[in-house]
Amino acid sequence: MLSGALQETAPMNPEHFALLDEARRSLPDGFKVEISGDTIVMMVSPSGIHQRNLLLVRRQFDRYAPADLLPSENTDLVSPNVGKSRNPDLTYLPSEALETSANQVPSELAAVAVELVSPSNPENDWVGKVRDYPLMGIPLYLLVDARQKTVTLFSRPDGTRYHRREDVEFGETLRVPEPFDFDLVTSDLLPY
Repeated sequence: MLSGALQETAPMNPEHFALLDEARRSLPDGFKVEISGDTIVMMVSPSGIHQRNLLLVRRQFDRYAPADLLPSENTDLVSPNVGKSRNPDLTYLPSEALETSANQVPSELAAVAVELVSPSNPENDWVGKVRDYPLMGIPLYLLVDARQKTVTLFSRPDGTRYHRREDVEFGETLRVPEPFDFDLVTSDLLPY
């Protein structure tokens, strides 16, 4: 069982969310932007190690993803009712969710959110997203931390928090449950 109290978030006023979302969309390319409550989180483009590790993880998910799920990198997962818009490094969505010209999909359609911890803002991945993703209805949250050489899987959300956490060090395998159902190999991941 996952321990520790996580801060609860009240539903956001839809007009407030729309204003924050408009500000997010007006930023120049090269920025990755997310909304968590009344906070806009901006990040710069990732490093080579970040990209390499992401591609190694993605290859494994691609092999085991059900045929009706497609990978998507940097798609906004939105949940206006809880005032959240997050942009995971990788997610898997039903193919029909990607039949749009928009870069936003309802967060509850995501089968998993995969994040590689940013060395400049690890709290966003370790605190903010651990709090936000279960509120947004995302069943699995895989967190690769190249600073610590660890991979963590959060699962079994109840709508407010994740109830299970599994940690492995680089070099060990981590069981990823349904709908993927495979052992994630971490031996080729590089530390920062």
